Formats: sequence, structure tokens, C-alpha cells
Amino acid sequence: MSGMSDVRLTLYARELVQQQEATVRVNAPKGLSLLGLFQHRRRTRQALLGLTDDQLRDVGLTYEQARREGTKPFWRG
Repeated sequence: MSGMSDVRLTLYARELVQQQEATVRVNAPKGLSLLGLFQHRRRTRQALLGLTDDQLRDVGLTYEQARREGTKPFWRG
């Protein structure tokens, strides 16, 4: 391979990694174990179900969106 194609492959690999990181983002504190992640999801989903209509409007969610997310099992991302 020429030097130019090596550079292109390196740049393309970086783009792929960035795309993967963007799609596999977990909205939880870093360093959590699997059990910790499950507990975090359960707590935050319960809190979501307890928000008022005004609070849901503030975060940009409808009641239906909040209910759908809040009733998901903790093991689903």
C-alpha cells in the first residue's frame, strides 16, 4: 500500500470508532459494574415515571415517551 491509502484507512477507522461510540452511548456514570448499571437504570426510570407534566415538558418528553421508557425492564438499554 502507498502512504496515502494508509492515511485514508487510519482516518476511516477513527470515523468508524466515533460512530460506534455515538450509537453505543450509555447515560450512566462511568465505572459502574453491570449490577450498578441495572440499579441506575431502575432508579432513573422510576424517577421518570414520577415526573409531572410540567417537568416532562421541561425535559422535552411527552407523557407517552416517559411511560414507554419508564416501564422498560432494567436489563434493556
